[in-house]
Amino acid sequence: MSFSITLVIIIITALISWRAFQDNDLKYKMMFYPYNVKHHKEGYRFLSYMVVHADLMHLFFNMFVLYNFGQVMEYMLDFKYGSSLGTFHYLILYIAGGLFATLWPMSKNADNPNYLSLGASGAVSSVFFAYILWNPGATLNLIILPFWDIPAWLLGIAYLAYEYFMAKKGTSNIGHDAHFGGAVFGILYVLLINFEKGQAFISYIFN
Repeated sequence: MSFSITLVIIIITALISWRAFQDNDLKYKMMFYPYNVKHHKEGYRFLSYMVVHADLMHLFFNMFVLYNFGQVMEYMLDFKYGSSLGTFHYLILYIAGGLFATLWPMSKNADNPNYLSLGASGAVSSVFFAYILWNPGATLNLIILPFWDIPAWLLGIAYLAYEYFMAKKGTSNIGHDAHFGGAVFGILYVLLINFEKGQAFISYIFN
């Protein structure tokens, strides 16, 4: 791998997000707005929302997660499939993961003029959950529990349950439905390109 696609994505996202921080009109035009997608044919928003963020903390958190897990996932795909095909799979995982993350919000809010969302969380969730499925034995540390190694698969299940519950509850301005959708895509894509990873994941948990 001669260069990191993950770092390219981070740089592009950071630059565009930073520009949008200074220009609210630009931010608005790039946000995911199901009502305008349906009624004003602004289909470009399915992609543009992934490169703008609400604030610096939102941007930092998404890019921090992507930096830590995206590069590893990118390397593993390159190792398994070769540089060209590995890069292709990684880009599909990220970009299509972000697109897939809009399906649930789109279906619920196509006629809701008050729903808008932004950020790379859905795409990042796709990469993160692909990493979990690819590495069932991995452990993670949370900032709030720095001395406890948590099995990645356990954290993933807890995360999915939480995001689904919060999306159904619908009382937060956080895009839980997009987080859940992106995570599901990451799992499905790994199963599509390497079903044995799913079998190994189940075997690891129950054996």
